[in-house]
Amino acid sequence: MAEKASILDEQAMNRALTRIAHEIIERNKGIEECILVGIKTRGAFLAERLANKIETIEGKAIKTGELDITLYRDDLSLKNDSNEPLVQQVDITHDVTNKKVILVDDVLYTGRTVRAAMDAVMDLGRPAQIQLAVLIDRGHRELPIRADYVGKNIPTSSNERIVVKVIETDELDAVTIFE
Repeated sequence: MAEKASILDEQAMNRALTRIAHEIIERNKGIEECILVGIKTRGAFLAERLANKIETIEGKAIKTGELDITLYRDDLSLKNDSNEPLVQQVDITHDVTNKKVILVDDVLYTGRTVRAAMDAVMDLGRPAQIQLAVLIDRGHRELPIRADYVGKNIPTSSNERIVVKVIETDELDAVTIFE
C-alpha cells in the first residue's frame, strides 16, 4: 500500500482531542458520573490523553479504564494458528452500573469493535449510557453504530486504509491514509 495523504499531524491530533474533551464535559454537564474506557491499543492511549485534558479543564480527574475486546469480536482473532483464542483484558476498576461509559477508539469503521466493547462493558454491569468518542470516523458501517464525539470524519473507499500512529507506541502522532 502506498501513502495517499497525511490527514492529521501532531498539532491537529492535539486540537481534535482538546475539542472532544470539551464536548464530553459540555454534553455530560461535568464528569461526575462518567468513566472513560479506552479500547486497546491506541484507543487506550487516546483515552488517557483525553483524561489528562479533562482533568486540566475541570480541575479534577475523570475515572478511566481500558478494554481488550479480542474475545468479544465476532471475527475472533486467534493466537499463532493454534486455534487458541487470545485472552481479553478488562481493566476497569470502577463500577459501571448507572454511570455514563464513554468508549474511546482511534478509528470507527465497520462498528464491530465498538459492538464488542459494548458487550464487554455490559458484562460488567448496566451503565446508564454508553457514548463513543473516536479520533477518526471513516464510514462503511456494517452495524447501526455512530460516534457521539468525532475528531475528524474521513470518507474513504473500502480499498483505502487509515493508519493512526501515537507517540506512546509509534514514536510520533499522525493519521495517514493509504491506498
